[in-house]
Amino acid sequence: MIQEEASTLRFLQIHSLKGSVMSVRRVMGIESEFGISNPQDSSANPMLLSSQVVNAYGNEVMPNRIRRMRWDYDVESPLRDARGFDMSRAEADPSQLTDDDYGLANLVLPNGARYYVDHAHPEFASPEVTNPYDAALWDTAGDRIIERSARLASKLTGELITVYKNNTDGKGVSYGTHENYQVLRDVPFTDLVKFLTPFFVTRCIFAGAGRVGLGQENLEPGFQISQRADFFEAEVGLETTLRRPIINTRDEPHADPDLYRRLHVIIGDANMSQKMTYLKMGTTAIVLSMIEAGFLKLDFELYDPVTSMHLVSHDYKFETKQRLRDGSEMSALEIQKHYQESAVRFLVETNETDEMAHDVVRNWGRILTALEQNPMSLVNEVDWISKLSVLNGYRNRDQLLWNDSRLAAIDIQFADLRPDKGLARVLQQKGKMDLMFTEEQVAMAVANPPSDTRAFFRGTCVAKFVDQVAAASWDSVILDLGPDLPLKRIATPDALGGTKLATSELFERSKLASDLMANLLPEHVLA
Repeated sequence: MIQEEASTLRFLQIHSLKGSVMSVRRVMGIESEFGISNPQDSSANPMLLSSQVVNAYGNEVMPNRIRRMRWDYDVESPLRDARGFDMSRAEADPSQLTDDDYGLANLVLPNGARYYVDHAHPEFASPEVTNPYDAALWDTAGDRIIERSARLASKLTGELITVYKNNTDGKGVSYGTHENYQVLRDVPFTDLVKFLTPFFVTRCIFAGAGRVGLGQENLEPGFQISQRADFFEAEVGLETTLRRPIINTRDEPHADPDLYRRLHVIIGDANMSQKMTYLKMGTTAIVLSMIEAGFLKLDFELYDPVTSMHLVSHDYKFETKQRLRDGSEMSALEIQKHYQESAVRFLVETNETDEMAHDVVRNWGRILTALEQNPMSLVNEVDWISKLSVLNGYRNRDQLLWNDSRLAAIDIQFADLRPDKGLARVLQQKGKMDLMFTEEQVAMAVANPPSDTRAFFRGTCVAKFVDQVAAASWDSVILDLGPDLPLKRIATPDALGGTKLATSELFERSKLASDLMANLLPEHVLA
């Protein structure tokens, strides 16, 4: 726990977005757990492997760090439910107590990201960004950080450590790729449930990562669109690892709670395709904007969303329709078309001039049309189609059935992050899987924070004052100015504050952390 005498200094101005049309631009981010193994030792402890991986990277990026960096858990509230109550700690599953410090590796990086061990997995939580393009860029930076971490740890330990950007080990265990979006607080949560449920149930037709096997434990042979779908068992709920819900109700805004909530989305797959990460984030953002504006109309509701989620994922040939509450049926493609056509009208009626918004909606429509007419034409873009193409190549060559263990191994290898071993990485380098970013752009995001959110302040503090950053979180940076002085907590309640524009001069005038505190007056407001 942070010392109680730590002082708090609030200095960031709250930026209200109420009444404005944001289209695809809003505060957002992605947090991903990665699969990890030692192929040479199946008994290797994944928690130990994860700690070795995270610490190896921390020691390289922050080699002169003297003290163990901590996460500021004092500002976390993981059991607050958007439906208006707090779950008791006694009722919660231990996996929900994400505000407990288990003493595992837990870093805040110079690029503003959090990099830590989440039980049996290394997890990378990207810095806050303001648009889907940057979300995809810093997500890709996380892939490079994880891959380099594994190489460093392998060299240090003399053991082969491999990491995978996927969501299941193929043996009944699933781990998450979670998205986060800042949403206006005055939108009724019931509206979010109503309008987002059909969208999320069917979004995997373009955003799914693909998976060999059906059911949580792969007991039935086959191929499906989504890695996560079979692990969902509820429509709405607070849990993330047990009875996983389509709509998660965790109410931890990391912002002014009177203005915003943070929508915590746990249904998504880990995308190797940069384009699909961009489209996944962009389409969700514009659906949220339509909900906030009261624009979206929904004349249908799924009869059984959980069952539909499984059926949509299993139907990679698009042969079935989903039952609605009124007794009629709609296909996953028809449901997605409803949202996309609504987004087209929304951009027209709001006179949207943002090219990124138009690009997201235009590509959304293009992808849906291709899925309807010729899905395999998307082999260079859509993860599950790229994976299916590779698998079918092996199946046709060697006459393999879907229950052949070699196909399951290829599924895992597709997500291997090593550039010379991972099938998706190899396809990207051969030009057979499209890229959005150059390696120079990715390297920039590995080393630097976004310039237009509070991640810039957090990351720059770590880069400049690493030995004096005692702890940090999305909402704070805590500085240790000396053994005889209390810790100083700098509250960062506004995700759109603490930007490069607002703080560059401040950092230029602050050679030491003590200078920073001296230059930050309590009444100082940073735009």
